Amino acid sequence: MFILTVCGMGFGTSLMLLMEIQDLGNKNGFTIDGEATDLSSAKGKNADLIVASSEIAQELENNDIPVVSIINLLDKNEIEEKVLPYIMQIHTRGG
Repeated sequence: MFILTVCGMGFGTSLMLLMEIQDLGNKNGFTIDGEATDLSSAKGKNADLIVASSEIAQELENNDIPVVSIINLLDKNEIEEKVLPYIMQIHTRGG
C-alpha cells in the first residue's frame, strides 16, 4: 500500500508523520510504502491514502483518494486511531 503524507513544505512534519505511519504498519504486520510531500505536489499524485494536518486535509478532500485529517501530528494515539482502520481496509482490498 502507498500512503502520501502532506505538509506545507513537503518535509519535516510530513516526513515525521510518514515514519510514524510506517512504524504503526510494522507494529501491526503491514508493509507501508509512502512519500512525504507538499500540498501542491500532492494534488497530482496517486496513493491509497493521504494523511495530513487538519488545515491541509481540507484542501485535498475533493479527490478520489481518502484523506485522513490529523489534528495533533505529535499524538501517536490520534494517528493510530484514525489511520489504522484505513490501513486495514486497504489491506483487505489488496492494496
